[in-house]
Amino acid sequence: MNYDAEVIGWLTDDSYRMEALAAAATLELNDWCLAAGFVRNLIWDRLHKLKQPTPLNDIDLIYFAADETSAEQDLAYEQQLQALTDHPWSVKNQARMHLRNHDRPYTSTADAMSYWVEVETAVGARQLCDQQIEIIAPFGLAANFANTITLNAKRPKPRDFMTRVEGKGWQENWPNLQLVMSG
Repeated sequence: MNYDAEVIGWLTDDSYRMEALAAAATLELNDWCLAAGFVRNLIWDRLHKLKQPTPLNDIDLIYFAADETSAEQDLAYEQQLQALTDHPWSVKNQARMHLRNHDRPYTSTADAMSYWVEVETAVGARQLCDQQIEIIAPFGLAANFANTITLNAKRPKPRDFMTRVEGKGWQENWPNLQLVMSG
């Protein structure tokens, strides 16, 4: 199965997500994508055959710009996006996130995602200038389609992992999900 093509098809069929991708593309950010629940939840919703999409708490727009790492710039981008849509935006430049996470400096958006707590969360999508959709998934998409929630071996913190799994109610929303504690 071509997981990327499947997810791109699902994104294309989702007017809410396509509107978000189009809005984000207007910022013309470096190495950007809409990530985490934006794609992960869509996959889990489809695999669980949910009739209505699970609402998103926010839309995570991540990008990588080593030359501009101020949190104020991220807030300015959020305001620009809010002027285009009423979606709940969260914008974060991954070039500074290593400081918060106590990691070595990241080299790209995909590199930063590769340190996220769950493998399945490290997935994003962006709209290219030719309107095509590109998937960014440093671990690939097989785990997302396996109905798992996998602790990332790069971030071996089982307590943080379990806190997120329980706090977000993933197994209640998507009951077929199975925990994988080793990657």
